[in-house]
Amino acid sequence: MRQLLILLATFVSASAAQGSSLSDLRAWLRQAPLNDERFAELPKQAFASESLTKSQAKQAADLIWAARSEQLREERKAEMDKREIVLGDKKMPFWFKTFGKKPATGHSLFISMHGGGGAPPAVNTQQYENQKRLYQPAEGIYLVPRAPTDTWNLWHQGHIDAFFDRIITNMVIFHDVNPDRVYIMGYSAGGDGVYQLAPRMADRLAAAAMMAGHPNETKPDGLRNIGFTLHMGALDGAYRRNQIAAEWKEKLAALRKSDPSGYQHHIEIHPGRAHWMNLEDRVAVPWMAKFTRNRFPSRIVWLQDDVTHQRFYWLRTSQTGGRPRIVAEVRDNSISIPESDVQTLTVLLHDDFVSLDKPIRIVSGEAELFDGSVERTIATIAQSIAERDEPGAAVYASVSVKLPANADGSK
Repeated sequence: MRQLLILLATFVSASAAQGSSLSDLRAWLRQAPLNDERFAELPKQAFASESLTKSQAKQAADLIWAARSEQLREERKAEMDKREIVLGDKKMPFWFKTFGKKPATGHSLFISMHGGGGAPPAVNTQQYENQKRLYQPAEGIYLVPRAPTDTWNLWHQGHIDAFFDRIITNMVIFHDVNPDRVYIMGYSAGGDGVYQLAPRMADRLAAAAMMAGHPNETKPDGLRNIGFTLHMGALDGAYRRNQIAAEWKEKLAALRKSDPSGYQHHIEIHPGRAHWMNLEDRVAVPWMAKFTRNRFPSRIVWLQDDVTHQRFYWLRTSQTGGRPRIVAEVRDNSISIPESDVQTLTVLLHDDFVSLDKPIRIVSGEAELFDGSVERTIATIAQSIAERDEPGAAVYASVSVKLPANADGSK
């Protein structure tokens, strides 16, 4: 009886502490409006390290996102009214139009990149204006940005990722976009951008459509969990675009064959067409619209490119040099990392794909990297929202592991 009373007292004490952390969070959020500097202090608060239940974690995530979205709505109203985003010394004007009736879950968003490239500004601006007329989704917001530069690689330089992250967040906050139904597409130089952005930003996308572009050095590995469609004129021989498109068709088919639950794709090489496909590529829009993002896929293939990211789906790493490749899989409460070119990795956890009330096991080949319980905390939730700035972006817990050298599944 005495042991039972001790256990009950411990449970009541823990429950009170958990309830207190939510109360402390509410009080902290009421103290002053958020800004980036104050938001960065949230994970450092004493209450932020206290353990939460599943229900409490969801409440905390909702509270934090409500405050964060209010902050961003206030800070970014002017740029949305002007329809121009400025980051550092670069600016990205944008135009958009809404089609169809808004679903209960929010609008779809189609970001469409214009052609042009290494040309005078007037040429790229004309291509920007032309892109506004090319495609019309049955439902959704069709958004055309004007590239910040006029260089040959105008759509896949490092600043584009940050601009697109910001556009997506803004459209979610100001225009009720469903963050799980975001698509990118582009023609010619815009297609170059799709080839490169889709693999490295796949965790923010549902699908992507490449029209008449060139991939340069990029590879399709990161496309595993999104839809990808490619359209090319059979006679578009400049820079070997048509030949490379045919090669990508083979590459994607091989990836799909070896991994049948991933790499959904549709490739069309349009006979008799050169660089201009006479709008036959419009079929890409309804094809993409069939896809909805999976935030927590059971298998991740993460191959870094020349522009690197520190987070991809439910993985995070600060080791990004050398274009590392990581493969991770989850089954029940066990996470396997069969391939990794990095030695330090953080696994981001959420009750939507593992049970955080049970022990978590992480392995790499024969090596056991972690086996134990994890705690949901406000600190982890706040950090993950700061990384992604979208509703539902929060993860509740994380585990950092050190992998064996050259973890490639062949040990």
